[in-house]
Amino acid sequence: MDERVSKHAKVLVNYSLALKPGEKFFLQGSIATLPLIRAVYLEALKAGALVQVMIEDPTLGEIRLKHGNDEQLAYLPESVMVVAKTADVFLSIWGSTNTRNLSNVPPENLRKSAEGRSALTRVFFERMGKGEMKWCGTLFPTEAEAQEASMSLSEYEDFVYTACHLDSDDPIAEWKKIHDQQQKYVDFLNTKKHLRIISKDTDIEMSIEGRKWINSDGHANFPSGEVFTGPVEDTVNGHIRFSFPGIFQGREIEDIRLTFENGKVVKAEASKGQDLLEKLLEIKGARYVGEVAMGTNYNITKFTKNMLFDEKIGGTVHLALGRSYPETGGKNESDIHWDMLCDMREGGEIYADGELIYKNGKFLI
Repeated sequence: MDERVSKHAKVLVNYSLALKPGEKFFLQGSIATLPLIRAVYLEALKAGALVQVMIEDPTLGEIRLKHGNDEQLAYLPESVMVVAKTADVFLSIWGSTNTRNLSNVPPENLRKSAEGRSALTRVFFERMGKGEMKWCGTLFPTEAEAQEASMSLSEYEDFVYTACHLDSDDPIAEWKKIHDQQQKYVDFLNTKKHLRIISKDTDIEMSIEGRKWINSDGHANFPSGEVFTGPVEDTVNGHIRFSFPGIFQGREIEDIRLTFENGKVVKAEASKGQDLLEKLLEIKGARYVGEVAMGTNYNITKFTKNMLFDEKIGGTVHLALGRSYPETGGKNESDIHWDMLCDMREGGEIYADGELIYKNGKFLI
């Protein structure tokens, strides 16, 4: 085993999740991620957690989405809801053998499936927001993800582990330094009421008054490196062009341009994937912004079509359509939370209460 896999597991268990003896720990991942599942399982047992593992075959999901009837598409097994209501700690390990296995699923089926999981999504976000459950999502590098990123597997492994700071002698110490730096941004932004973002084909503003900024420092996502909040829902106005494709369940929507009036998307255009974009906007709450964030992980320098990494790219901003994170004070409810990315590194500016605080991809504070 690559020693970085073992190091990855140790950081997840001891830093990201901070597992404690007796905690009910649910570990979920596809068959492609087995090496990391096994390593995390061992570390979780060492930590004294009560571990339950679910290993998934993505092909089964593809079959359901292509051939299921409406009832089957919306069906949520009772056992899944039990886990969501009772687990103390939840880890999702992503990684697949084929990132495009849902490419030919009808957009309408994707919408029906997302809506069928609305009760699960609500419980999940509510428990996280109240601090009743810890969750983290991470990725195990596979051939499929490497191909998607136009890299060899060894190159992609280096990319992933560098983004996670697992190439350092003490990764946990590195993430603590990141926490301290980002806390300065969070403390500053928590004193502000208004945000304006300007970049190529982008000029959008929103109120952040009364909302809480969150320091994402490797606990809820690993890797991380962002600060985010939920804007006041009906105050988003202006237009934005997303610099990179929007990715939804392996499907790409290219050159997305959105126009907002009083919080709501009133115009949506894409050079590719217009049909899917329109279907997604039909989902309850999907026309409103649930999150605004700045990526701060400058170890991530390349767009790889995986939002776990892409939304953290140092020098970018992302908006998420759909559900807000309750811990930010956001109130938008939706069956999706879909992040899209805007590059700020060439002339991008952010103003807070009229003051220039960010330029060319970096905070000025």
